[in-house]
Amino acid sequence: MKLVRAAWKLLVGIKDALVLIFMLLFFGTLFALLSARPNAATIADGALLVELQGQIVEQPQEVDPFAGLAGGEMVRETRLRDVVRALNAARTDSRVKVVVLDLNSFTGGYPAVVAQVAEAVGAVRATGKPVLAYAMGYTDAGYLIAANASEIWSHPFVGTVLTGPGGSQLYYKGLIDKLGVNAHIYRVGTYKSAVEPYLRADQSPEARAANQALYGAIQSRWLELVSKARPKARVAEFMARAAELVRAANGDLSRANLSAGLIDKTGDEIAFGKRVAEIVGAPTGKPAGSYNTIRLADYLAANPVPTTGDAIGVVTVAGEIVDGQSGPGSAAGDTIANLILKGLAEKNLKALVVRVDSPGGSVMASEKIRQAILQAKAQGLPVTVSMSGLAASGGYWVSTPADMIFAEPNTITGSIGVFGVIPTFENTISKIGVTADGVRTTPLSGQPDLFAGTSPEFDTILQGSIEDVYRRFVGLVAQSRRLSPARVDQIGQGRVWDGGTARQIGLVDRFGGLDDAVAEAARRAKLDPEKVRTVYLEKEPGWAAQLAEAWQREQDRDQGTEEASLGNDLFARMAAERRGVLARAVGDMRRLLSGQSVQARCLECAGFAPAAARGEDRALTRMLIERALP
Repeated sequence: MKLVRAAWKLLVGIKDALVLIFMLLFFGTLFALLSARPNAATIADGALLVELQGQIVEQPQEVDPFAGLAGGEMVRETRLRDVVRALNAARTDSRVKVVVLDLNSFTGGYPAVVAQVAEAVGAVRATGKPVLAYAMGYTDAGYLIAANASEIWSHPFVGTVLTGPGGSQLYYKGLIDKLGVNAHIYRVGTYKSAVEPYLRADQSPEARAANQALYGAIQSRWLELVSKARPKARVAEFMARAAELVRAANGDLSRANLSAGLIDKTGDEIAFGKRVAEIVGAPTGKPAGSYNTIRLADYLAANPVPTTGDAIGVVTVAGEIVDGQSGPGSAAGDTIANLILKGLAEKNLKALVVRVDSPGGSVMASEKIRQAILQAKAQGLPVTVSMSGLAASGGYWVSTPADMIFAEPNTITGSIGVFGVIPTFENTISKIGVTADGVRTTPLSGQPDLFAGTSPEFDTILQGSIEDVYRRFVGLVAQSRRLSPARVDQIGQGRVWDGGTARQIGLVDRFGGLDDAVAEAARRAKLDPEKVRTVYLEKEPGWAAQLAEAWQREQDRDQGTEEASLGNDLFARMAAERRGVLARAVGDMRRLLSGQSVQARCLECAGFAPAAARGEDRALTRMLIERALP
């Protein structure tokens, strides 16, 4: 009995010790994370470090509070408006002696989004303030931003490779046939090529012609912006003769970049840090290459958004439009509609600006958001729309209530079309000797029957529904844009347009960004644009998410990120981008075959997005690749 008591006391002691250790670790970590939160009081003379982590997006996804602690992968995203606000403030801030762009971890963004950052960088340089950019190597998106800097640095062992938009898209017709899957396609629109991968083994002539025009317009705009920012760079020549110029430099990519005027200097991160320190000085007792730094988070905290003046509400529709509720980075119909209605009821708004960065998605969710926006108009509020990098299909649907639509010349928009996909598996199960049979009381009993196929009556009804939704879509656009339905149908048909062409054909009113849309909304509300404030109608992150963000900042500062490690090898990053395209294709296929039957979504728009995918899509892609290997 004494032995049992002694063992029990030992177990209790071990338990108490473990609890104590856990509590010490928990509160120690909590203290460290809270200490890492932005601190406005730390701002002193130095270099504003703008470290672009992952993609630049309109609205970052909410950080998983347990991913980092569990050793999982955390999504790296940088909010566009934070970067632009910091750069705009730095132009006239005497404490900021130089702006440093760290692009090692940058993985891109939609063309219009990247161009907005590049423009803000150029505005800093125009004041005479030095702007220094560094990356191991640059691809197209990063180079457009860096081209607006005073000095462009890269590592002598890496370099810059510019490829232009374009590439291959996966087509699944052969796979679907081998698996015996019968993909029932319902669509309207000559150019609604989102469903072509399930119907064909290649692009249709109509889709190819439309994509060539779109990609050509985006590339022309990119070349125009780079040439304007850095006239001495022979970018067009380098892109056309890259292999020849690199061969002439004996395979030294950095030397070929220097010869073509693409970059100014080569050096490692220590050499670059010493160059920055020549301007702002270096802290004592720190490693070589250190310099007096102003962290972006601290700088934003020291330059808060104004809180006085009449309120202009800004609601963000970012990501795929889905039904129900979701967090930031996904445009859930119920969530966004509720945010708008709550803002109208509680915020004393004088106008509403809808910031759209979405390829569309669910028709029902898009309509729910549109109806909430109409409530603002019913209350007499002016409504303007600011299109960011992407406002296509369902993203255009939610834009139709606007009094005025702003877009960038390289915004991706249009895609006025509707489609649906329903898979059935009667041929698949027959391959293993399984069949389906039963009784029906009506022609629609059991429809859609995934194991026996759809009936002609069901196909007729769903195709009719698709055509009806398309007519409604055309009617909304015709009423909004003051065009005839016939004209909308002509420029619709699912075709995707660049912002410049969209303005010419009447889908967009003016070129401009979010600030322009806010100023126009203020003028329509008879307010002084200089005396209004923006109120973002969005859900505040919970305490767990805030701790996760602080954890992520500390991890990035102490250990670097996966993207940073990829930045050490330009070609590894380019290969990772192509793997990301595969993962995204897998995700698109999964969402199409398991999602809503009626969608207003632009799948082809993803070709302009940074190659990223959700974790489960990457995991599935990895599994498929591993199984394909011998």
